[in-house]
Amino acid sequence: MEVTQSVSRERKHTNITSSRFGRGCARGIGKELSRFLVCSMEIPWNLTKALLQAEPVHVVMVDTLEENIIEKQVKAAPACDCVVGIGGGQAIDLAKFFAWKLSVRLVTIPTVISVDAFVTAAAAIRRDHKIVYVGATSPDPLVIDYDLIRTAPAELNIAGVGDLLSIHTATYDWEIAERYKHSEFPFSQESVAKARSILKSHILDKECEIKSLSDEGLQTIIDGYIEINTICLPAGHYRVEEGSEHYIFYELESRLQRSFVHGHIVGLGVYLMSKLQNNESDAILTFMNNVGLRYQPKQMELTKADVIHSLKNLQQFIQAQKDLWFTVINVEEITDEWIATAIAKLEFNHD
Repeated sequence: MEVTQSVSRERKHTNITSSRFGRGCARGIGKELSRFLVCSMEIPWNLTKALLQAEPVHVVMVDTLEENIIEKQVKAAPACDCVVGIGGGQAIDLAKFFAWKLSVRLVTIPTVISVDAFVTAAAAIRRDHKIVYVGATSPDPLVIDYDLIRTAPAELNIAGVGDLLSIHTATYDWEIAERYKHSEFPFSQESVAKARSILKSHILDKECEIKSLSDEGLQTIIDGYIEINTICLPAGHYRVEEGSEHYIFYELESRLQRSFVHGHIVGLGVYLMSKLQNNESDAILTFMNNVGLRYQPKQMELTKADVIHSLKNLQQFIQAQKDLWFTVINVEEITDEWIATAIAKLEFNHD
């Protein structure tokens, strides 16, 4: 068994206090902790509990991220001096919420890299079914065990590129906002260029590694997450990786009252909004197909009516939200003719 421990991957202005990368590096970490509480789900917990080689004082299984419920869970938790998040985005977000509320050390052990929750400071929770970001945390350490991550379904790890592909549309949206004098933050062409460099130089040229989920492919996705933080955390916002492509996801989740794999639904948004932006949508589509990203509506059990309704409702939805940033949706008309062209290459679940 190869075990690699590293702190050399840290970058200035990330929220990661320390990190470990390698095959098998999660083994025995529980013996380094005293009174620790675990936030997880059944499958990742069953995969990792023996690896920790120590017993937690309590295990909280994620049922929901609704604020009123998890606040009660925090109050009912036994005393601890560390919270360990084990699993995907929801488990990590719950662990971040617990660590923030209890003011204790956070350890994160992602078992899937479908979303960047393990490298972001705030916890994404739900307030009346709407995503809100609260708190600030720093994993110490972030544990990236390649073998453990590869126990997750391949399509979920490949989903990690979806959030990075959002750079493609989000940076374009920020440029549109600046052009129309509606940028909510001081515009930075340097930040836009750096974000695009992450995507073009470190992601788009790694199709084979990402598709095969080699050590290099996994690290490519993780490093992309970390590098984005070096841009966004000092700026105080995530304008270069969140824009119109996320708003489709928000609209669908809000209206249908169901959750999605983040990278999959964002991938769909990246394609559709790059189409609206006239922004190399075919190249993005080819990349997603080549790496096996499950962006197709059919793969998410979405009907053609679901997607059409979302596209027709987008402008009204963002106006009602009030706090969403200015994007291509504010300046381009979404007509029936455009929708027909945009969805022509998509596959749908039966209505």
